[in-house]
Amino acid sequence: MRIACPYCGLRDSSEFNYGGDAERIRPDLSETDPEPWLAYVYERNNPRGPHREFWHHLHGCRQWLVVTRDTATHEISDVAMARDAMRARQSSGGRE
Repeated sequence: MRIACPYCGLRDSSEFNYGGDAERIRPDLSETDPEPWLAYVYERNNPRGPHREFWHHLHGCRQWLVVTRDTATHEISDVAMARDAMRARQSSGGRE
């Protein structure tokens, strides 16, 4: 699998570390009910098809990316800087 880093260009996935699901929304830090935290920390989806994931370009520019990857075919359809993707999600109210 090859990932097109916005800074470094097309690179082999061995340069990157998987950082988890980029679709999840962390509960507010003031949340005291344990149920939302339990769901956030332990419950995981196993989607088939396009899915947004965090990847860290550890052996390159060291930037965090949001990669949209098809979990069935590993085809990558989009790569964005994580900070830009998260800002866009926040400005759209958590929905993109």
